[in-house]
Amino acid sequence: MSEGRRWPVISALGVIEILAWGSSFYLPAVLAGPVADGTGWSLAWVVGGLSLGLLVAAFASPHVGAAIHRHGGRPVLALAALLLTVGLTTLALAPVLPVYLAGWLLLGLGMGCGLYDPAFATLGRLYGAEARPAITTLTLWGGFASTVCWPLSAFLVAQVGWRGACLAYAGLHLTVTLPLVLLLIPKAQALPAGTGHRQADTGPLSGAERRAFLLFAGVLILGGAIMSLVSVHLLTLLQARGVALASAVSYGALIGPAQVGARIVEMSFKGRHHPLWTLTAALALVALGLVLLALGLPGVGVWLVLYGGGNGIYSIARGTVPLALFGPVRYPLVVGRLARPGLVAQALAPPAGAFVITHAGPDVLWWSLTVLALANLGLIAGLWRCRSISVTAPDLPTGFRPPAGKGRKGSGCGRA
Repeated sequence: MSEGRRWPVISALGVIEILAWGSSFYLPAVLAGPVADGTGWSLAWVVGGLSLGLLVAAFASPHVGAAIHRHGGRPVLALAALLLTVGLTTLALAPVLPVYLAGWLLLGLGMGCGLYDPAFATLGRLYGAEARPAITTLTLWGGFASTVCWPLSAFLVAQVGWRGACLAYAGLHLTVTLPLVLLLIPKAQALPAGTGHRQADTGPLSGAERRAFLLFAGVLILGGAIMSLVSVHLLTLLQARGVALASAVSYGALIGPAQVGARIVEMSFKGRHHPLWTLTAALALVALGLVLLALGLPGVGVWLVLYGGGNGIYSIARGTVPLALFGPVRYPLVVGRLARPGLVAQALAPPAGAFVITHAGPDVLWWSLTVLALANLGLIAGLWRCRSISVTAPDLPTGFRPPAGKGRKGSGCGRA
């Protein structure tokens, strides 16, 4: 499919991702306080709804990947819009805390069907080995989720309250997200009956593939934990270093533009390098930024820009590395399986971070973040030894092909 014909699909997915992220993952950042104040429910339980939703998304992700592999992303993304609509409506109408948490169970299913990993899998299913530019462009759209939805959420809360804000987002999914899916996301090409069983089934990976899978799952676990910890606890950590709240908020606001800027730089290379270079650069920038922040050196804003830039292109690598390592045919399956450990880490890391801050102090959490980031650099070294993994040409359905220069003549994964 030509680049011109892809733009409506990518743009539609971009709007879908902005609304999906903004009405789920980013929702408590603005609504948690008003919800707790208006209901008397514990703030910990109000915020904990997101962790519950992420755990549900983690449980659902492998099944979502398998569904996209079989049927394409269009029906799954449509289901996501409906689940997010029902979940947000449940939040809005919740008379008691258990019903509110039930709403997050539904939102978790919606996140599992509609956030980055299903969107990446949808693009992989549509465009095969040529999906990398589309994935990169989609992350650029997604980078504006908090930029668009945090102010929108604050405006809605001020005008119609937190319950009205939830209903407004539910309405947007019905009137914007669902029509975009049904009108602009094409049906996926059917997998030919002759597609190789090993590549098409959901069974065990080969030994070399499994080593690569486990290494990358480790990257996603540590990367998800770091992202979640920084997102939730950054203001607390900066204030513990003597930064005023207003300044801490201003510093934190630098992360979003840094993410988008780094993604634009990555797009400028037009996929000329292996995606592992993107992942390596991302993890190096994250580690460098966190080390400098942990040391407490002057220049907090600069160090957060480094961290934000690394986090921005890490989102790209999440989608493009599995495509390069495992090939396009099983890409939706592999992405679905890989999403589970990262989502679990994102769900469990914030309460663990709160425990560390309470019992050991903010400095210990700073250095814990640094250790996690440095450990991720060790995992990427192992992944470089697995870069020769790819699918064989006979296993590929019509319209798919492996990245240039790739073929399965053996794997160096795990060898010196």
